Amino acid sequence: MKIVVLDHPRENPGEIDWSQLERLGETRIYSRAPADKLIETIGDAEVVFLNKSPLTREVIEACPNIKYISVIATGYNTVDVKAAAERGILVSNVPSYGTGAIAQHAIALLMEITNHIAYNDAEVRKGRQGEQAGDWCFWDYPCIELENKTMGIIGLGRIGQYVARAAVAFGMKVIAFDKFESDEMKGIGVEYVDLDTLYANADVISLHCPLFEDTKGMINKDSIAKMKNGVILINNSRGALVDEQALADALVSGKVYAAGLDAMDPEPPSLDNPLFKAPNCFITPHISWAALECRQRLVRYAIDNFEAFLAGKPTNIVN
Repeated sequence: MKIVVLDHPRENPGEIDWSQLERLGETRIYSRAPADKLIETIGDAEVVFLNKSPLTREVIEACPNIKYISVIATGYNTVDVKAAAERGILVSNVPSYGTGAIAQHAIALLMEITNHIAYNDAEVRKGRQGEQAGDWCFWDYPCIELENKTMGIIGLGRIGQYVARAAVAFGMKVIAFDKFESDEMKGIGVEYVDLDTLYANADVISLHCPLFEDTKGMINKDSIAKMKNGVILINNSRGALVDEQALADALVSGKVYAAGLDAMDPEPPSLDNPLFKAPNCFITPHISWAALECRQRLVRYAIDNFEAFLAGKPTNIVN
């Protein structure tokens, strides 16, 4: 069986073991295949592994040997799953490989906003707290207490539930919007509400939903207008959930106090992205998932999916 890996989670040499995949067939691995050469890169391969490479209808139809596509990620919007289904090609993803780490990064973004750790560290090193400064403490930004504030979580799946538990531990009230309700979450005090209620009542809004047509641009001028003045927005899910110009305008006006983002649209972002000049906007380079343990699990679970397919018992199929 011919296998091609078009691109994969970045790693340092030796961090990720591909030998298990190489034992399953003739394998070609690319760190990043050119997007405009995917058809020739795939060639006559029967199995395609990918992370961010765009498998469009054109690519799928031009590669008739493909029988199985493994997305080495949770999000699978880079694959035209409908076109794959029409050709009888199964597409799998990895729905749970870094739940804790991704939730941890969402909380880290929030902590940076509430406590300004990096800024204060830099100011202390400038000597502002030294002998010549003559004072034992200072702050240039408000220190925000989370206890008794309301966390609104959009998308209460595995990651959202982890964030909810952390918010509860901080003494926050948690409200959530999701199509499915969890008795376990209700048991720790989470209240399910509609989106408008969440917008109107949340002091912090954290996005943990997938990117579909009905969620694309859901944070926009109209939805922001429904939010509390001074709301904090966290997004380490998908960049396209947010209308970036609308968010930048809201940060400038103060309607949104601050934003913590680990996902943008497109990626990499262009240097003229309006959020780069917006105040109180904290941006990291899509690294929520990047812990070594997460990347190792991600590749291992993707290969496990493939082995299940070979055994006639496919798992984590998205189409």
